[in-house]
Amino acid sequence: MVGQVARDLVLDVGRVPEPGGSTRIGRRIERLGGKGANQALGLHQLGLAVAIVGVVGTDHAGQDVLHEAEAEGLDVSGVARRGKTALLVDVTGEDGRRLLEDVPTDALLDPTDVERAAPLFAGAAVVSLQLQQPADALSVAARSAADAGARIVLDGAADTDGDALLASADLVRADAVEAAAWTGSVVRDRGDAAHTTRYLLSRGPSIAAVTVPGEGDLVDWGTGTVFLPYGDTPVVDRTGGGDAFLAGLVAALAHGAAPDDAAQAAARAAASTVARLGGRPALDRRTT
Repeated sequence: MVGQVARDLVLDVGRVPEPGGSTRIGRRIERLGGKGANQALGLHQLGLAVAIVGVVGTDHAGQDVLHEAEAEGLDVSGVARRGKTALLVDVTGEDGRRLLEDVPTDALLDPTDVERAAPLFAGAAVVSLQLQQPADALSVAARSAADAGARIVLDGAADTDGDALLASADLVRADAVEAAAWTGSVVRDRGDAAHTTRYLLSRGPSIAAVTVPGEGDLVDWGTGTVFLPYGDTPVVDRTGGGDAFLAGLVAALAHGAAPDDAAQAAARAAASTVARLGGRPALDRRTT
């Protein structure tokens, strides 16, 4: 897993106060987070051995998240340390969710970080690239994965070198905003999502998954598609739903599932995660 490692601070406040006001925090959670780390945790919970290539600070927060990742069973030998650890503040209230991000430049991967992790790529069956990282680092990671014969997964949308990344990828997942970045077209409904998945598949991947806002996810593998509507399970916090979806999809495919079955597993993983506060996956292979 190549991507963001951060410290998560989750605050459940009931109702966010107006400017100048205040409120009591109903629940507070501090722990390992970031999209890369959350996806890595989900994949590991679903039965895969997972190593992270990312960056944390030399501060206490960096040490804490590394210890937590190791305790969860993740290989952190590819995590570089410098500067300050990225901090993500998830404020959840009755009127929705707000995400505050402090991601210093030092907390992003550079090509040298990826090159130092070369032994991890050499032994990988799957390399997942979380595309919020700089393009030059992602390019090195994609080349290393291709040289190792690994299946390449893309999560998000690339600012630059997108065509090269898509050409090397086996699977791509994007939410509606990220899908629009790939194609320049807004995803409003299933028809828009289908147009987007066909575009993505034409650029190289064999499987594409795109979110339709408020409705569900479309998974397309060229010879078939499945739409996975959101169920009736109450949503506590949508944070991490996409990360769990990706983990469920990738893990099921790695275990040999057919694309339609893997898509169903992905939907169950996402539903399980959004039913809890904080976006942290707590997945079980028996239920996904």
